[in-house]
Amino acid sequence: MTDQGNNNQNISQNPFAALFSSLADAKQFASGQKQRPVDSGESHSESDNSVSDSIDDNDDSVAEISRSFRSQQELCEQLNVNHMIQRIFLITLDNSDPSLRSGNGIPPRCVYLDEMAADLDGQDWLNMDTIEQALFSRLLLPEPGNHLIYMTSCSVVNLSADRDAGEKRAIPYLYACYRRAKEEITKVPEKLLSYAVHCKNLSVSNARTVLLTPEIYISQNVYEQLVDLLLEAVRGAQFEEVVEFLEEVIASLLADQEVRSFREVMVPVFDIFQGRVKDLDLCQLLLYSYLEILLYFSRQKDISKVLMEHIQPKDPNSGIQYKKTLLGAILNISCLLKTPGVVENHGFFLNPSRSSPQEMKVQESNIHQFMGQFHDKLYQILKNLLQQSSETRHLLLSWLGGCLQANMGRAKIWANQMPEIFFQMFASDAFFLNLGAALLKLCQPFSRPYSPKLLTFNPTYCLLKELSEEERRNRNVHARGLDKETCLIPVPPQQTVEFAQSYSLLTENLILTQLTLYLGFHRLHDQMVKMNQSLHRLQGTWRDTQLSGGPAAAELREQFERLMTVYLSTKAATTQPAMLQNCLNLQASCAALLVQLSLGNQGPEHIPLNFPLPALENSLLCFVPEFFAENMGDFFIFLRRFADEVLESSAESLEHVLTFITVFMGNVDRMKNPHLRAKLAEVLEAVMPHMETLTPGAVQPIMFQRQRVFSTYCHAPQLAEALITVFVDIEFTGDPHQFEQKFNYRRPMYAILKYMWGEESYRESIKYLSKIKILQLERDRGEWDSLAPDARREKESSLQMFGQLGRFHNIMSNETIGTLAFLTSEIKGIFVHPFLAERIISMLNYFLQHLVGPKMGALKVKDFSEFDFKPQQLVSDICTIYLNLGDEENFCATVPKDGRSYSPTLFCQTVRVLKKINKPGVMIVLFSLLADKIKSLADRHQREEETYSDAPDEFLDPIMSTLMLDPVLLPSSNVTVDRTTIARHLLSDQTDPFNRSPLTMDQIRPNIELRQQIMKWLADHKQSNHAICPE
Repeated sequence: MTDQGNNNQNISQNPFAALFSSLADAKQFASGQKQRPVDSGESHSESDNSVSDSIDDNDDSVAEISRSFRSQQELCEQLNVNHMIQRIFLITLDNSDPSLRSGNGIPPRCVYLDEMAADLDGQDWLNMDTIEQALFSRLLLPEPGNHLIYMTSCSVVNLSADRDAGEKRAIPYLYACYRRAKEEITKVPEKLLSYAVHCKNLSVSNARTVLLTPEIYISQNVYEQLVDLLLEAVRGAQFEEVVEFLEEVIASLLADQEVRSFREVMVPVFDIFQGRVKDLDLCQLLLYSYLEILLYFSRQKDISKVLMEHIQPKDPNSGIQYKKTLLGAILNISCLLKTPGVVENHGFFLNPSRSSPQEMKVQESNIHQFMGQFHDKLYQILKNLLQQSSETRHLLLSWLGGCLQANMGRAKIWANQMPEIFFQMFASDAFFLNLGAALLKLCQPFSRPYSPKLLTFNPTYCLLKELSEEERRNRNVHARGLDKETCLIPVPPQQTVEFAQSYSLLTENLILTQLTLYLGFHRLHDQMVKMNQSLHRLQGTWRDTQLSGGPAAAELREQFERLMTVYLSTKAATTQPAMLQNCLNLQASCAALLVQLSLGNQGPEHIPLNFPLPALENSLLCFVPEFFAENMGDFFIFLRRFADEVLESSAESLEHVLTFITVFMGNVDRMKNPHLRAKLAEVLEAVMPHMETLTPGAVQPIMFQRQRVFSTYCHAPQLAEALITVFVDIEFTGDPHQFEQKFNYRRPMYAILKYMWGEESYRESIKYLSKIKILQLERDRGEWDSLAPDARREKESSLQMFGQLGRFHNIMSNETIGTLAFLTSEIKGIFVHPFLAERIISMLNYFLQHLVGPKMGALKVKDFSEFDFKPQQLVSDICTIYLNLGDEENFCATVPKDGRSYSPTLFCQTVRVLKKINKPGVMIVLFSLLADKIKSLADRHQREEETYSDAPDEFLDPIMSTLMLDPVLLPSSNVTVDRTTIARHLLSDQTDPFNRSPLTMDQIRPNIELRQQIMKWLADHKQSNHAICPE
C-alpha cells in the first residue's frame, strides 16, 4: 500500500484545478466538497451524479468551469466515467490526497498505475480512450497488491477490498470486472450505459487475449485459473454467472483464431482437468464438483466438439489407450482397487475381520449412494454429448465403438490367466463397469418388455463390415468387428440380407451396451466366484492353523484380510441397486425382444406366444450375437449368487426370462450352440425358488413372488419339455469322453427337476423314465381309449420316443460298465493312468450317486426290462471295477479328488445296496475295506492340500490352481501348466487353452528349471513341517 503521506500533494497538481479561474476557487470548491456530509450506506446509483450535484451547489465555480470546458455536462460525464472505470476495474491514475475526494461513487481501494500516470504527463483520470491501455498495464503487473492505494479518507482495514483490488490472477480478475460491469449496467443512467457495456466487453476481450497469449503473463497458468474459476463457481452459488462470462469469451475466441485455435486453448484446460480428476476417489465430494464442470463442457456445443476430438486415442487399436483419455480417467474411478493386488491406501473395507457386519453394510451402502450419483453424472454427460449435435454424437459413438473393439481381448480365456499382461493391454474393470452403468441408463427409455420401441431394433447392424468413416457416420454404424461374432443360428444359404440405409440410435445403444456388459460384467462375476472359493479355503486353513499356532496363522490371516478387502470392494461395485435394476430391465426386455424375433415378428406390435412354435423363415436371429444370451444368463446367475433379493422384487421380469428359456433352451433351430442352451438350464436354476438347507439361525430368503411366477407360469409343460430336450442333447455335444463337462451341464438340472416334481404343472415332463412311467399309467388305466385318434397317436408317439431315448442311454450304460468290469480284471495299467483315471472315477461315482443314493426311487418304471434298465447289475459291475483297480494306490488316491460325486457316505450306501441285492459276502467285505482305504486317502489328501496352500503362485497350475509336480511349457502361448492338466484337456480339445492354437502332447516341453524349484520347495517345506511337528 502506498504511504498515505505521499498522497497529500498540493491541489495545484490536480489537473481538474485547471477548470477553475483561480487556485483559490479550486480550493474553495474542494473545501465545499469535503464538508458535505456522506451517507456511508449510499449506493453507487445514488452517487453517480455526485459531481454534478456539487457543481450545482457552486454556481460561481460553474461559471469558471464553463470557460474551460464546453459544458458542465461534459465535465460531469467525464468524472462519472472515471469513477465508473475505477469501480469496475479497481484501477486509478489519481494518487491525490484521499481527503480531497468526496468518497462517493469510488471504491475503497484501487491499483495505482504509476507508470501510465507518468506517461500521461499528470493526467489523473481514466476515460474510454485510455482504459484499454490501463487494463493491459494492470494485467501485466506481477504483484498488483504492491500498488494498492486508499481511495477514500477511511483508513479502516478492509481485507475484502484489498483482495479484490489486488487480485493477481488474470482470469478471476477479469471475471470479477465482468460482474462489476454487469452491475453498473443495471444502475448507471442511460447516458453512461454505453460506457458500462464497453467496459464489460473489455473484460471479455481481455480474457480472450489472456487465453490466446498466456506466455505474456509471467508466473501465471491462465488455463489452471480457468479451471479454478469454474470449480469455485460450482462450489459456490455463481455458476450461471461464470457460464455467462465464459460463453462470451468463447464467442470471442471463436471469432479470433489467428494466434491460437479454440482447440489449442481448450486442450491445456482438458489436460489440467484430467490430471486433477484421475487420482480422486469415488467418495470424495470434490470429484462431483469436477463432474459438474464436465457436465458444462458436454452441454456447451463448441467445447463438447473439441472435447470429443481431444479424447480420440493416438492408437485406436490399443485398449488401454482409451483409459488414458479424459473420459477414460473419469470412467476409471471406482471402489475397485486402482492397482490390482495392491490393497494399501485403498480406502475401502480395510481390516474387514475387525469390522462388524453392520459396519461393512453401512460402508457398502455409502459406496452405493456415491456410485448412484456418479453413474447419474456419467449418464448425463453421455446423453448431452449424444444430443449436442450430429458431430459430437458421431465422435462419441466412434470412440465407444473403437474402445470396445480394442478391448475385445478382455473376453479371451488367456486374459484371465495372465493378469500382468491383461492390465498392460486393456482398459480396467472399473472402466467397463462404469461405462456399462451409464449405457444402461441410456437404454432405460426402451427397457420395458412390451415397449413398441424395442421392435425397431435391427440386428442386421451386426453383419456390416468394412465401412468407410463417411459410411459409418451416415448409416449410424459405429461398433466394429461384430461380423466376426457367432450368432444364435447360422445364416441360411438361401437367406438374403437386407441392410438398412441408416440404423436407429436404439439399435446402436442396445448393441454397444450388451457388448460393454459382455466385456466387463462377466469378468467381474467370474472374479467374485473365484475369490469366494478362495476365501472359503483360506478361512478353513486359517482356523486349522490357529490351533497349532506359529507364524503361519498370522500370514494366513493377512492373506485372508487382503483378499476379503478385494472381494468386498468388488461386491460393492457390482451390486449397486440402481445399476442392477437397470440391467434387469434391459435383460428382461431383451428376452422379450428375442422371443418376438423367434416368432418371426418384424411388425410394430408385440404378438402373443403360442405353441407349437412356427417354422423359421428369414429369421433375424441369425444376426443376433450369442453374447446377448450369454449376458442374460450371466446376469441372472450373478443375481442368484450375490443379490438374490433383486430376483424376488422382479416378478414380471422373471416371467419374460422363463418364456425366453422355454423358447430357446430346447430348440436347436433357434439357438444352435448346445453349450449355450445347456447354460440356460443354469439360468433356470438361478431364477427358480430354492429351498436350501440353512445353518441354524439363518433367515430363509423370501421366495413368495418366485413361487407365484413358477406355479402360475402358463407355458409350464413346454418349459419342462425344453429341459428334458436339452438334457438329452447334452449327450450328443462335443467329444463323447467329455463326461465332466456334461456333468457340469446337467448339475443344475437336478435341482430344477426336484422342484418341478413338487409342482403339478411340471411333473409330467421331468425325466425320461418318469415321463415313461406317467404315460404307462395313463395307457394301462384305459385313459387313452377315450382320446381322439390324433391325440392317442401323439401319446403313443411320445411314449415311443421317450422309451427309445431311455433305452438307448441304458444300453450304453450297461455295455460301457460291463465291458470295463471284465477288462479291469486283467488290464489295469491304462485305467489307472492319471489322465484316464479321473474320468473313469467321475463316471463311476456319478452312476453310484444315482443308483444307490436318495434319488434312486425316481428311476423306477413298470417294466425295467422293456427299457434295458438294470440297476442291480450296474451297481454290481461298478463295485467290481473298483475292486479290480483297488490295489493300485494312485487309483484309490484319485477317487476322493472327484469333488462332485464322491463322499464317504456314497460308499456306505453302496455297501447297504450290495447287501440288499444279496451279493456275496466276500465282495461286500472287500468293498467295505476299499471304502475305508479311500476315506483314509481322502483325509490325507485334505491335509496335504492344506499344507501346500502357501505355495508361491508361480508353482500353481494356472488352470487348476494346484501345485504343479510336472510343469511343462506350451509352445505357442508360452504358458507353463502341469502335465496332467494339459493331458486331460487334450483328451477332448486338441488346442492350446490359452490361445486356441493347435496342440498335441508331443509338442509340449518340460520346464526343468521350474520343476527343480518346486521339488526344492517341497523338500524344504516337508523338512520344516517335520521340524515343527516331528512324528
